[in-house]
Amino acid sequence: MSSQEIIKIEDDFTLIRFQNDSTEVFNAQREVSSGLIQFHFGLKGSAKFIFNQGNYALDMKEEKSLLLYNPQKELPLNLELAPNSWVISVIISIKKFHALFSSEADYITFLSGDNKDKKYYNEGKISPSMAIVLSQLFHYNLHPSIKNLYYKGKGYELLSLYFNRTEDPNAEQCPFLIDEDNVLKIKKAKEIIIANMAEPPGLQELADEIGLNLKKLKMGFKQIYGDTVYGFLFDYKMDFARKLLDSGSYNVNEVGLKIGYSTGSHFIAAFKKKFATTPKKYLMSINPNT
Repeated sequence: MSSQEIIKIEDDFTLIRFQNDSTEVFNAQREVSSGLIQFHFGLKGSAKFIFNQGNYALDMKEEKSLLLYNPQKELPLNLELAPNSWVISVIISIKKFHALFSSEADYITFLSGDNKDKKYYNEGKISPSMAIVLSQLFHYNLHPSIKNLYYKGKGYELLSLYFNRTEDPNAEQCPFLIDEDNVLKIKKAKEIIIANMAEPPGLQELADEIGLNLKKLKMGFKQIYGDTVYGFLFDYKMDFARKLLDSGSYNVNEVGLKIGYSTGSHFIAAFKKKFATTPKKYLMSINPNT
C-alpha cells in the first residue's frame, strides 16, 4: 500500500516515486550529499520534510514544489508521507545541472556567480504542463525494457518546465491526450466536486460547467488524478469522514450526513469498503472510552 521506487536515470541523476495509498503515515529516508540539488513535487495529499533531527520541517502540499540546495552541508532526505499521498523527487548533481543550463546561468537565479556556492530554497506551484509530466510518471503503460529511457526523457522535461517562466498555458506543448488548458479545467472539476461532495453534480453537468466534453473529462481526470471522478470523490469523502471522526465533534450518523449519506447503513458500508472497519470500531480504536 506504500512504497518508494528509486530510478537511477544517469550518474548523479536519480528520480524517486513515493506512493502511500495506505491509511498510515509512510516514512522514507535517504542520504543526499552536499553537491546535489533536490526537487520535490507534491502530486496528491501532503507530506513533510524533516531536518536537523526533527527540529525543523517543511510542509509539502498537493500541487506544490520544493527546490532545496545547500553546498555547505548534507541535506538527508527524511520524508513523512501522509496517507493517500504521492510525491516525486528528482535529485541531480550541481555539476550535471550546471552543464545543462550553463548558457542560462543568469536566467536561473541560484546558478548565478553570486549564488552558486550559497544554500538555496524555493517553494513554487506545479504548472499545468508539469502536472501532466508528473502524472505520466505515475501512470505510464510501457514495456519494462524502455522504462529507464522514458523516465530519463520525462526527468529532463520536468526540469525544463520547472524553469519555464514564460509558459503559455494555452500552448499544446505536450503529446498527451489533454493539453495544459484542459488541465486547468480538470482541476476546476475537482474543486467543484469537493465543494459539493454531499450532492455532487452528474458527470454531464460537471462537463458542461467546466467547458469540456464528457469523454475529455473522464480521460483527463483519470490522467491527472489516477482515478475516475466518482472514484476520486469516494476516497476524498472517506478521508474527510475519518478526519471528522478524529475530531471527536460528531457521531457516526452526523458524519454520514455531512458527506452525503442519507442513511447510516450506507455510510457504514462505504467506510468499511475503504478502511476495512466500521466507523464505530474505528472510533473505538482511537478512543477506547467511546
